[in-house]
Amino acid sequence: MKSLLFLVLISICWAEHIGNYTLEHDRIIHIQENGPRLLVEAEQTKVFSHRGGNITLPCKFYRDHTSAGSGTHKIRVKWTKLTSDYLKEVDVFVAMGLHQKSYGNYQGRVFLKKGSENDASLVITDITLEDYGRYKCEVIEGLEDDIAVVSLDLQGVVFPYFPRLGRYNLNFHEAQQACLDQDSVIASFDQLYEAWRSGLDWCNAGWLNDGSVQYPITKPREPCGGKNTVPGVRNYGFWDKDKSRYDVFCFTSNFNGRFYYLIHPTKLTYDEAVQACLKDGSQIAKVGQIFAAWKLLGYDRCDAGWLADGSVRYPISRPRRRCSPDEAAVRFVGFPDKKHKLYGVYCFRVYN
Repeated sequence: MKSLLFLVLISICWAEHIGNYTLEHDRIIHIQENGPRLLVEAEQTKVFSHRGGNITLPCKFYRDHTSAGSGTHKIRVKWTKLTSDYLKEVDVFVAMGLHQKSYGNYQGRVFLKKGSENDASLVITDITLEDYGRYKCEVIEGLEDDIAVVSLDLQGVVFPYFPRLGRYNLNFHEAQQACLDQDSVIASFDQLYEAWRSGLDWCNAGWLNDGSVQYPITKPREPCGGKNTVPGVRNYGFWDKDKSRYDVFCFTSNFNGRFYYLIHPTKLTYDEAVQACLKDGSQIAKVGQIFAAWKLLGYDRCDAGWLADGSVRYPISRPRRRCSPDEAAVRFVGFPDKKHKLYGVYCFRVYN
């Protein structure tokens, strides 16, 4: 009987212990007796720049100098770029002591700022469209390591694109190349979302860089998901990158050059337009360049002109009668017969 009573008391005490633990669990903070001796922090979690600019990705580390063994190991700093596939990272820069190495298209464009002895900030020069994304700063000292993540955002413009073949003709890989051919890169979801918040409305689904297919709607209507639906970025999900075919959303930023409409005494065929730009010391402009000039420079011209992909467009930043009266936009005339002598041409000259 005494043994049974003893067991009952133990069970009650254990139940009370478990109950209290459950109630308090969400407020428990686990602290190691010998806590981390290395801490890595980013003063800003997001920084902004543009193509061709320079930027510093902030990162500093702090060590507990009172801990045994502190300072006996060399500090190793490693920067990587995170991808939409979270299992993969792209090496950017590694430094340990006097040894430093940059990787891929970052070679010759990245270095440590070294504003202080605990500064692991990375400077990126001559920023490219591909530099957009999230970066991880990892600092290692012996068995201790810690990380911080910084996002690099770029000023620019998102635009929908489809080729002469027509809508829904690009698999994912062709979509990537189509954007590159037009001086742009395939857009991310965050870039499309920001464009939607700024008013982008497009009723055709397009690839994004994570392999998803989506489209932005600001004015719900029957052919675009339904009139009674809420505005937003519609998500078709993830599709076969080889077999599925959609349009694409591209992203471009500032350019180092001059975009202009070529004053010419006559209208031109496509081939004549290409030659006219070359004769003027330039090249026929690309779709990404007309969008960048329109969005970032406020370029406005009510003359339809040939572009490199064979399309005809014109940029309107000041809506007016006969020139996009309802909205500021890059107006799309179409992909006319290249032999038609009906249009002017937009050229682009790179600054040296």
